[in-house]
Amino acid sequence: MGSTSAQNNEGLGRRDLIKRSAALGLIAVPTMSFLSACASGDSGSDDKVEKGEKTDKNPLAVNGSAPLEIVIFDGGFGTKYAEEARDVYKKTYPEAQIKFSATQKIQSVLQPRFNGGTPPDLIDNSGAQQMDMGVLVGKKQLTDLTPLLDAPSVDDPAKTVRDTLRPGIVEMGQFDGDPVWIMYYAYTVYGVWYSQTALDKLDATYPETWDDMLALCAKAKKKGIAGWTYPGKHPYYIPFSLYPFIGKIGGVEVLNAIDNLEPKAWEHPAVKAAFEAYYELFAKGYILKGTPGLDHRGSQGAWARGKALFIPNGSWVENEEAAIIPKDFKLSVGAPSSLDSSDKLPFGTIWASGGEPFIVPAKAKNPAGGMEQLRIMLSEASSKSFTTNTKSLSAFNGGTDGIELSDGLKSGVAALEKAGTNVVNPRMQDWYVKLQKEQIGVAALGEMMAGRATPAETIKKIQAFADAAAKDQSIKHFRHQ
Repeated sequence: MGSTSAQNNEGLGRRDLIKRSAALGLIAVPTMSFLSACASGDSGSDDKVEKGEKTDKNPLAVNGSAPLEIVIFDGGFGTKYAEEARDVYKKTYPEAQIKFSATQKIQSVLQPRFNGGTPPDLIDNSGAQQMDMGVLVGKKQLTDLTPLLDAPSVDDPAKTVRDTLRPGIVEMGQFDGDPVWIMYYAYTVYGVWYSQTALDKLDATYPETWDDMLALCAKAKKKGIAGWTYPGKHPYYIPFSLYPFIGKIGGVEVLNAIDNLEPKAWEHPAVKAAFEAYYELFAKGYILKGTPGLDHRGSQGAWARGKALFIPNGSWVENEEAAIIPKDFKLSVGAPSSLDSSDKLPFGTIWASGGEPFIVPAKAKNPAGGMEQLRIMLSEASSKSFTTNTKSLSAFNGGTDGIELSDGLKSGVAALEKAGTNVVNPRMQDWYVKLQKEQIGVAALGEMMAGRATPAETIKKIQAFADAAAKDQSIKHFRHQ
């Protein structure tokens, strides 16, 4: 995409103009630290329940009388979909005693149980207190889900569960080699979320160039509306639109180098250009006042009430804020705007991937039961339940026939169609949770977007964090194959 500024400034692109216009020189403040997952400890019993008889209807040899424990993250998707799948399990295995619980404090509730060797049989490991996947995989604390993937699907025994999944889901659960450690159940569209109604009131369309984005933010500011907000207390939401922006500018290879913890990966010109563009939102006063002090619900609530036009987020936001999003909101998702005509990927490039990671612990007493529950969830009926209850797609490749799609879901599907093959899938958030959330997010991007650090300072800080992670032999390292 061409840039208005490039056309009017004798060939200068957005990158050059940003360098001249962004306000720099503010002082960085000390970083913060949070609890990180430390999945250690090998105590506890390794006793497993006895397996049942393997049959066509019971391909995983589930012991129908064995207890089953399930813990679900109680977040944007709620728990109704999981409760309905649990009820199917209970109907199939009426003798099984099922313990079902939900929490937002996954790490603080479950980490001690991992350390003690007494984890549940199935966990939805999601949310702000998500346990570090890389640590769990590196310390061999998860069950390989390959038997589930190779089992016959519920709807069509001629197809395996693997055959019924959306592209990329199996690969996301792989960290090193063939084993699949995680089943990502949701299929999330990440991007810049907005109200089409709000844009209509400003006589505007979604900005396809960064110049247009800034012009629209300026127009909104005159009306007393902020251009952007984000979860200031959880600034690792910012990459939901920033990472695909980087990939669009510099190509997928830039994101892969970042994931691979390659030296100087964060010093790539595409990263610098993207950071300077986002910093310009702060420098020009286009971010909602008070955003650094808002958590995810606070920022989403302010956005849903029309105080800001745009928010970086995932498709769960429609369900999470369903109670306050107005009926005439026309929820929509936009791909990153084009920086200038030299971008490597076209407008429409977006981040979409598996979300809501389900795991079966290695020390689970009933791993077959945990996988059977996932097999049930990956049926068409359960997928429809998930989509109906959460307004989001599932990993099951289908499950939307006969369902009236919500505005946000329709927009997400349209965005995927527009993207075509230009769908990126950064892995930082599931390979290196501490690096992504505490360091890149809170200690770096959060400081930059609050105006307490410049883009150059932020890049230097993040590269140092990434270099330290690459040298840290206590953590498992992963690479794009």
